[in-house]
Amino acid sequence: MLYVEVVIRALASLLVLFVISKWIGCRQMSEMSMFDYINGITIGSIAAEAAISVDDDIWITVLAMLIYGGATVFLSWVSDKSLTARRFIVGRPYILYQNGAFYYDNLKKSKIDLSELLTAAREAGYFDFADLEAVVYEHNGKFSFLSKGESKPLTPKDVGYSVEKNYVFASVIMEGQIMPENLKHVGRDENWLNKQLAQHNIKDIKDVFLGICDPNGTCYFFPKKISGVHDDILL
Repeated sequence: MLYVEVVIRALASLLVLFVISKWIGCRQMSEMSMFDYINGITIGSIAAEAAISVDDDIWITVLAMLIYGGATVFLSWVSDKSLTARRFIVGRPYILYQNGAFYYDNLKKSKIDLSELLTAAREAGYFDFADLEAVVYEHNGKFSFLSKGESKPLTPKDVGYSVEKNYVFASVIMEGQIMPENLKHVGRDENWLNKQLAQHNIKDIKDVFLGICDPNGTCYFFPKKISGVHDDILL
């Protein structure tokens, strides 16, 4: 009977795990925040404990798993509703290197030391920081490298052509909201941004899901579509 009970409890915990995973959503490890990652491990540990702890009430462990899963879903919902909450819960990207200088304060905030940054650069194929325009530490713990225009593979530099300097595009509009700090970073103000929106025939800023600009004044605006093609075409 003991073996039968273990089998039943294991199947029940697997079923709850499946439901919670569907509830939370399918994301790769690299897309998960540290909290989501730890929460997932905790839920898995509770499920494993539920399968073999025959002396404990299985409904107590199921309740605990649902609470942890519910917390993850709730924080994800809050992050979707508020940019401020998203930056607090998920984190924000940090520019670690740009225009030949390292941002020491951002290195401290992201808890990255120079050795770790150099290792990540070498792993990405950059052994000389002179070939880089910028390095960004993303909220998911990954590094993004922007190479200089003349240092890309099969570069115009190899055939004697000069190229324009690459710039980091700043997100000046996110989900219909103006990002004042980012707009200031590219040396522009809201009046200038409104003129750019008018030139692109955008009447309501709420229609812009993402707007990016660089210091040269080059802007791209991406709308938000409520409905579109069916996901079936991806199958």
